[in-house]
Amino acid sequence: MDGKQLRTQYKEHLSDFNNWNQKEHAEDFILYPKNIGYHLCIDETALSKGELYTILTNRDKHGRKGTIVAIVKGTKAEDVINVLLKIDADKRNQVKEITLDMAGSMQKIAKRCFPGAMQVVDRFHVSKLVYEAVQDLRIAYRWQVMKDENRKIKEAKAKGESYEPKVFSNGDTLRQLLARSRYLLFKAPDKWLQSQKVRAKLLFEPDIKSVYYYALRLGKIFSDYTDKDVARAKLALWYNEIEEFGYDTFTTVANSIENHYERILNYFVNRSTNAAAEAFNAKIKAFRASFRGVVDKRFFLYRLAKVYA
Repeated sequence: MDGKQLRTQYKEHLSDFNNWNQKEHAEDFILYPKNIGYHLCIDETALSKGELYTILTNRDKHGRKGTIVAIVKGTKAEDVINVLLKIDADKRNQVKEITLDMAGSMQKIAKRCFPGAMQVVDRFHVSKLVYEAVQDLRIAYRWQVMKDENRKIKEAKAKGESYEPKVFSNGDTLRQLLARSRYLLFKAPDKWLQSQKVRAKLLFEPDIKSVYYYALRLGKIFSDYTDKDVARAKLALWYNEIEEFGYDTFTTVANSIENHYERILNYFVNRSTNAAAEAFNAKIKAFRASFRGVVDKRFFLYRLAKVYA
């Protein structure tokens, strides 16, 4: 029996898909109130063709059976809230902690549906935002170098000459150096390869070096401190230094952190992250890959629920 025929037989006859009690509304939402626990994660993921779904999971189940609490189509706060309010208030009030990203819609959902839960902004989302600001500066330099290089090539052509860019000791031109330094700026210096150490030494203009080490310092605040009050003081000092530094993109990042200050500091209570949600998203992607894509969303969600709900 070929795979397609087996799938059809399983869907139509061997499984209880046609009698699934969530089949009618599965494309809009699936809900498993019994799986709610004390520690939840909320995140978004794309099931197919970039269409986003909001996923609420029980962190204590570690990605195994009983993990899925709800999967709701879209990221609009009111739509997700309307589904989650179907869960009894007593069960929702027992939630002690919910991890999430910095999206305003996620915070609104958490506040409305789980009023007694402590909201914890994922530290990895904060670090990602900071490192994106570092990359933004690298990219700005790269565009400027490309612009200058194109101008010099035109000037050389007008004079009937050929333009030869400066080549550094490692064989990179400045344009290549900026393009090839992307990954080293995401890593700590002690994890650089020898070629990356050479490239970093050549790359580090004063401002690129400064923003890179500011990003590292933020990561060390999260990794080195366990006391919330100490972390508050360290984060405030970091924020003040960023403001004095004056790089616009970094200041924007610092302002975003200030807007979520208390939720970010809640990380230091139990050191909780949204890693469980990210790991579950990876499981969904692997599940989707085994299907060679999602043709029937209801059946896909049924299979997902069978394994993880």
